[in-house]
Amino acid sequence: MIEISGLTKRFGPITAVSGIDLTVGRGEVLGFLGPNGAGKSTTMKMAAGFLAPDGGYARICGHDIETDTLEAQRQLGYLPEGAPAYPDMTPRQFLGFIAQVRGLSGDAARNAIAAAVHKTELDPVLEQPIDTLSKGFKRRVGVAQAILHDPPVLIMDEPTDGLDPNQKYAVRQLIKAMSPDKAIVISTHLLEEVEAVCTRAVIIDRGRIVADGTPAELLARSHHHNAVTLIVPAAQADAVAARLKSIPAVADVQQAVSNGEASVTAFPKDGALLIEDVSGMASRENWDVKELYAEAGRLDEVFRAITTHDATRARESRA
Repeated sequence: MIEISGLTKRFGPITAVSGIDLTVGRGEVLGFLGPNGAGKSTTMKMAAGFLAPDGGYARICGHDIETDTLEAQRQLGYLPEGAPAYPDMTPRQFLGFIAQVRGLSGDAARNAIAAAVHKTELDPVLEQPIDTLSKGFKRRVGVAQAILHDPPVLIMDEPTDGLDPNQKYAVRQLIKAMSPDKAIVISTHLLEEVEAVCTRAVIIDRGRIVADGTPAELLARSHHHNAVTLIVPAAQADAVAARLKSIPAVADVQQAVSNGEASVTAFPKDGALLIEDVSGMASRENWDVKELYAEAGRLDEVFRAITTHDATRARESRA
């Protein structure tokens, strides 16, 4: 439903997006990740037809965004960065305007507005000028206009930006509910959002894709994937660590002591499952274990490992 091939964008001497290839099918929620300046928003603007590419193409439901723009954008709901809206309008007026732009009128427009307002919980502020709304409510107005015409494709730049935890949860549940019938792309800096709602994640750096997989596949690249940690009295830490090293599937053991307790972590060889071996050993040897848990992995660790640090990028841009 989204097809991107060779998409490229330059701003003077800087190549912001460098030949990105990407497809997104019905039922997928794609998390689009990358450091600031990696090219996320630029890619999304080109895919939505708001920025012309210097190379390559983007198609929405088979319609080329440059040569068949209106038909492509009919299939698309787009939430841009910052959720711009007319500040002197109320949410009701703004959504009415968007309904007209989308060719809806009469009962169809009223029903579409009512459904979007209900899904984004905008009822308390419907008659307030948008300029007076909190950042969270402004963001929800942006989400409401994107889903108003029930498009098959959604491209949303930071959809939960500015929302409190309850509001984030509500928007994530809305994305999940819509996902079976749509192709959805969300750009986000919140790594927990990827694990919460995304079926797939793409990480870009310096305008190029550096990782593409399910959240579980990306977590499997983490050093902490299937690692097992025990919390034991500090006096037992060395003995516990020594015994854990004797397990054939353990590659390394690390420990840290704080306030009389030690955290001892066993890291597996090649992602092997350790939890049964470690818990069995702890039980047999009667260790005084306060906590014992396994980790799926740490997405932030994977992100840092494959993307460029801001300071490095700044030095390279000056060179």
